[in-house]
Amino acid sequence: MASERALEGLGVNTRANEVDVERNSFWLDRPVLVTGCCGFLGSWLTIALVDAGASVVGLVRDQVPFSHLRLSGYIERISLVRGDVTDYACMERVLNEYEIDTIFHLAAQTIVTIANRAPLSTFETNVKGTWTLLEAARRSPKVARVLVASSDKAYGVHDKLPYTEDTPLRACYPYDVSKSCAELIARTYYATYNLPLAITRCANLYGGGDLNWSRVFPGTIRSVLLGERPVIRSDGTMIRDYLYVRDAVNAYLTLAANLERPEVKGEAFNFGTSAPRSVLEIVQAIIAVSDHPELEPIVLGEVRNEIPAQYLDSSKARRILGWQPHYTLEEGLREAMSWYREFLSCAHGF
Repeated sequence: MASERALEGLGVNTRANEVDVERNSFWLDRPVLVTGCCGFLGSWLTIALVDAGASVVGLVRDQVPFSHLRLSGYIERISLVRGDVTDYACMERVLNEYEIDTIFHLAAQTIVTIANRAPLSTFETNVKGTWTLLEAARRSPKVARVLVASSDKAYGVHDKLPYTEDTPLRACYPYDVSKSCAELIARTYYATYNLPLAITRCANLYGGGDLNWSRVFPGTIRSVLLGERPVIRSDGTMIRDYLYVRDAVNAYLTLAANLERPEVKGEAFNFGTSAPRSVLEIVQAIIAVSDHPELEPIVLGEVRNEIPAQYLDSSKARRILGWQPHYTLEEGLREAMSWYREFLSCAHGF
């Protein structure tokens, strides 16, 4: 096991783990709350906000010792609040005592298999957590913008692809339904109380810092770095759109900075690459950029309750926000591979 000092330095010394956000007048000293700041996306977004000069408050429920935010050392550069997003008194205190201007609501139970196995905890965090935070936000005189993280899973199953923002939300499975419900609650707070908010629907995210090894990207990258055959839990045919985490961070910051515009406020926006691939294709792409191109995946075909095909039309974000992804799949994979190689080396002596 590497020393704690080595782990804390992870992600700081390599170009692949920096987030390129210039300091600018919009974010400088702006009080920002990030719920789920120690999560995969939350870590990268928090780092970007700190680099942009924001005054960041992070909400965390559980200790996450290997989160990218902690390993990078950036956790020492924010105000950290330990609490639960479903605790109204806690949310009210945080928003008022820190005079929060902008909220990025990312806190959620995000693992589909966990949602299928234990739906109540998923509904509690993803649905109740959303209405609790939004209720506190509408009562705060300082909150000027709220971004609510939904998912492409909220659309459910449709024959017509890609999904546009006008596609009905027809989720069926626990995680997917939790995101649909969170969206409807958010829309209620905008329509009824004029709470300034917008909703993000991102494609599947990948990149360094995701330590949920059951997911296809981190699990496959770890396997190939160890020289082992990667395991595909599904039959490998499911189609998804995959977005590099740094492109997702750019999407969140761009949307937040534009939220006061009438054509943005109260709207949902898709963020994806418009280049869907099957799970098997993704695994093969990871193998191709690894040091073990001879590896063949093991296909289990065991996954249930997952949507067979999903991908997004992001033309609305391009047209209104001027946003588009900057990373190709290969570029994102190479950066991610570098992050995981260093992580495994520092944390496990790989």
